[in-house]
Amino acid sequence: MITDPEAASADLPLAVLSAVTHGKDPHIGAILKVLGAALKTADRDTAMVFSELTELGLGALPAADLWRNLVSVDLSSFRSQTAQNLRAEGRAEGRAEGRVEDILRILDRRGIAVPDEARATITGCTDPDTLATWFDRAITATTIDDVLADPTEPDSPST
Repeated sequence: MITDPEAASADLPLAVLSAVTHGKDPHIGAILKVLGAALKTADRDTAMVFSELTELGLGALPAADLWRNLVSVDLSSFRSQTAQNLRAEGRAEGRAEGRVEDILRILDRRGIAVPDEARATITGCTDPDTLATWFDRAITATTIDDVLADPTEPDSPST
């Protein structure tokens, strides 16, 4: 039974195991509070993993409700930040995919051939600055090489 905050912080997996195996113990509240405090000392991803493992391990025990209440107060910042990060990543991916589609559409409308290798290069790119450069170049380029020239070069087609 781990009820010492330092011991829990030093060995999170053991602290989780302690909480799960003592789920019916009358002192489970103290065990869970110590675990919650220890998770605050961990990085966000680690805290989320061990928090979820604890919840799963407690199953349908009354201690699971206690844990969910503790987590909703103590670790809510981890969960909300993780959700915000996932939404931001999703938006960035969506913008990149849209920019890729725009580049390929411009090239198609302008009659510029896009060989499979060049298409793979464009569709595999997620860097917004590179995609912006390629988009700008696609507007005036005469060949795919003009578009895919080194993205650190100025926004004019290569010669």
